[in-house]
Amino acid sequence: MKELLVVLGLFLSLASIASAAEGELSLPAREETLRGLRPEHPRLLATKDDFAALAARCNESEQLARWRDKLKGDAERLIDTPSVKYEIPDGKRLLRVSREAKDRVLLLALMHRLTQDPRFAERAWVELDTVTRFKDWNPSHFLDTAEMTFAVAIGYDWLYDKWSEVQRSQLRQAIVKMGLKPGLEVYRKRQWWSQAIHNWNQVCNGGMGIGALAIAEDEPELAAETLYAALQSLPLAMREFRPDGGWGEGPGYWRYATEYNVYFLAALRTALGGDFGLSQMPGFPATGEFPIHFNSPTGLTFNYADAHDSWRGAPQLFWMATTFDRPAYAAAQAPFATSNPSALDLLWGAAWIDRDLKSEIGALPPARQFTGVAVATMRSAWNDPRATFVGFKGGNNRVNHGQLDLGSFVLDALGVRWAVDLGPDDYNIPGYFGPQRWSYYRNMTEGHNTLVINGRNQSTTATAAITRFEASDEGATAVADLTKAWPDARRVLRSVSLIGRDVLVRDEIEAEKPVTVHWHMHTRAEVAVDGRKAVLTQDNETLVVEIVEPESARFTVAPATVTPPQLPLKNVQRLSIRLPANETALTVRFAPASP
Repeated sequence: MKELLVVLGLFLSLASIASAAEGELSLPAREETLRGLRPEHPRLLATKDDFAALAARCNESEQLARWRDKLKGDAERLIDTPSVKYEIPDGKRLLRVSREAKDRVLLLALMHRLTQDPRFAERAWVELDTVTRFKDWNPSHFLDTAEMTFAVAIGYDWLYDKWSEVQRSQLRQAIVKMGLKPGLEVYRKRQWWSQAIHNWNQVCNGGMGIGALAIAEDEPELAAETLYAALQSLPLAMREFRPDGGWGEGPGYWRYATEYNVYFLAALRTALGGDFGLSQMPGFPATGEFPIHFNSPTGLTFNYADAHDSWRGAPQLFWMATTFDRPAYAAAQAPFATSNPSALDLLWGAAWIDRDLKSEIGALPPARQFTGVAVATMRSAWNDPRATFVGFKGGNNRVNHGQLDLGSFVLDALGVRWAVDLGPDDYNIPGYFGPQRWSYYRNMTEGHNTLVINGRNQSTTATAAITRFEASDEGATAVADLTKAWPDARRVLRSVSLIGRDVLVRDEIEAEKPVTVHWHMHTRAEVAVDGRKAVLTQDNETLVVEIVEPESARFTVAPATVTPPQLPLKNVQRLSIRLPANETALTVRFAPASP
C-alpha cells in the first residue's frame, strides 16, 4: 500500500487539487483523500527544501539571523529543562501540558533543521518519549488530545530522519492510539466538535488531520478515514468567516481558531500539494484584517466575548500574507516577531523580512465593520498611540463564548483605555458554560458598557445587526438595532460615532409601557461626577464625559463588585445613568482633554 500511494502521488496532477476559485470546494472522495501524498518526510508545514532555503536565508539576512539566534538560545535553555508531566490541575484540562509540549517540539525540531545540532533532536526525543508514555492525552477534553497529536506529529515528521525505526514506531503508535482512534470515535458518531462551528472544530480537526498526514503511508486506511472526516467537518466552522472575515468568538479565539485552521491548510498544501479550495472559502482570505482592526492604538484588543484585552501576535498572519498576497497581514505581525520571535514566525515570516511594510497598515481604512458578526471599529488615525479608538458590538448572544453584550463598546484615547470590557471569568467556577453563566457579572448585561432595561439581562438568544455604517475623512458612525435584546421595549437603537477625536454614543428607546433604563460604562480611571458631567483621570490623562441629552439625566458612579467564586474586580468603577421613560433619546459625548 505504501508503494501504491507513492506511485499515485507521482502521477497526480497537482493542479487538480490546487486552490479553487473563492467559494468553490473540491473535497476528495474518501478513497482519493491521500492521492498526491508526498512520499518523503518532512512534509508538514514545510519540506526538506523549505528548511534548506530557510537555513540559507538566515545566513544572508541579519534580521533572520537575529531571530534564529534568539530561538537557538531558547532551545539551548530547554536542554537541561525537565520534560513536561501529566498534570490536570483543574481536574479537567491537560491543555497547558499539550501546549507546552507543542511549543517545545516546534522550537527544538526547527533549530535542529536549521543548525544540525544533534542536541536539539536529542532533547526533542526526551519530550516526545515522555508524552507518548502518558496514559492518555485526555480525550474527555479533546482540545488537549488534538494539540498533543499535533506536537507528536511535528516531532515525528520534522525529525523523521533522526529517529530509529523503533522510535518511529513508538511515535506512530501513540498518534494512532491516543490521537486518531479517539478522534474517529467522535467522527463516526458525528458528535460534539466534529459538528461544531467554532474554535473546537478547527483545533480538533487540525490536530487529527495533521496526525493522519504524518503517518499516512504506514496507516493508510486509518489516515484516509480520519483525513476525509476532518475535511468534511472543517468547512462547518470556516463558513463562519463569511462574508468578510469576522469571528464571533472575539479576537482571542480568532487567534486560536485560525492557528489550527492554518496549520491544517498549510500541511495539506505541503503534504498533498493543495488544500482542496478550503483556503478560498468566502471570508477566509480577508480574515487577517480582523485582528488588525480589533487591536487598538494602546495595543489592547476590543475583547468582546470570553477574551482578554492583551494581544501577543499571531504567526499565522505571515502564512496568510503569503498565501493571499496581503502585505498588511505581515506588517501586523512583524513587530511581535521582531520583539519575541516564535518558531513559526521564523518559518513563515522569512518571506517578508526584507520587505518595506511601513505603509501597509496606514493604507487600510481607519473604520471597518465586519457584517457577518455585526461588530465595528473606528479610529482617528493609524500609527498614533494617542489616537481615539472605539470598538462597538452588535452580534449574536448565542455565539460560543458569547456574553450578553449587545451594544457594548470599548474606548481608547490619549494612550489610555477608558471604557473597558471586563473579559472572561474563571472557566472552572460552577456552571460557567451552563445556565449559571448568565448570573456571573462579567457575562451579564449589567457587566458591560451597554443598556439594561427593567433590570433584566438581554435575551440569551437575541441578535443585533449593524443597520447603518458610514465612514468618511471626518469620522464614522455605526448604528445597531438592539430591539431583540429586550422584550420590554418596542424599539432600541444605539449609534456610536467618531467625530474627529471625540465619540458620541446615542440611544433611542421606545416602549409600550414605562421602563427603567440604566446606561453603564466600566472604567479603571478615577471618576469625578458633577451632575451631567464626569471627569475621568488615568495615567495623567483626562477624558471628559458629558450628557448631551436629555436635560434631566445625571451621572452616578460606584465601584463594580462581584462575589466569590467570581474573580475579583480590581479598581473598576461603573459610571451610570438612570432614566425612567417610555420614549427617550440619550446622548453621551466623550472628549479627550487636550494636553
